[in-house]
Amino acid sequence: MPVLCTRAADIIGAKKRSWIQSITTVVALASGLLGASCSAVPSAAPLAADPDVVVPKARYSSVTAPYTPSRPVEPLPWRERNDRVAPQAQP
Repeated sequence: MPVLCTRAADIIGAKKRSWIQSITTVVALASGLLGASCSAVPSAAPLAADPDVVVPKARYSSVTAPYTPSRPVEPLPWRERNDRVAPQAQP
């Protein structure tokens, strides 16, 4: 019986150590990511603007131009609707 109690205590102790190691790993990774996100980003070399480059003018295009309003209609028989959209037979 003492052997079983000792073995159970070892298993419980291992689980606690495993849990603590998992938490420690998560905290270490989180702090590393936080530190990396706060570090300065190296600036890119400034690009020289070329005043001779021709740029097309911006034009307006409506985002709702192809919209056509539709209203609810009475339902039609399904066979008639299928015949309307079915491909036509080639002669």
